[in-house]
Amino acid sequence: MKSLPRLLAASIAALVLAAAARAADWTEDYASAVARAKKENKVVLLDFTGSDWCVWCQKTDKEVFDTAKFKDFADRNLVLVKVDFPREKAQPDAVKAQNDKLQKQYNIEGFPTLIAVKPDGTTLFTQVGYRDGGPDALIAQFPKS
Repeated sequence: MKSLPRLLAASIAALVLAAAARAADWTEDYASAVARAKKENKVVLLDFTGSDWCVWCQKTDKEVFDTAKFKDFADRNLVLVKVDFPREKAQPDAVKAQNDKLQKQYNIEGFPTLIAVKPDGTTLFTQVGYRDGGPDALIAQFPKS
């Protein structure tokens, strides 16, 4: 019977770690992100980026997306989609095709570009380029519920 409390403690620890790992996870699958956003009543945030070459994209990642404040906000309110255009990193052909289509659909001309959309496709805001102010500056652009 001593193993039952250990098993219970291990199970709880695994659930806590799983929940923490889920916070602010990025996907590359736009269609599943929209479906999830509908189901969870969240906003989709599209991050058009050149992850392995765009200095301003990397700065946005470090100063905004990697912060606890943004991750907490995102976990409660957003489904995150990375629409990446790397120069060195390999991507599946389906992801490349999806990203090219999204780039055309949203008329993306520079990186980073962030677009927040409702699951029905309504654009809430577009941010072109790097913006000072860390997570607060980005979070402030979302409509208050």
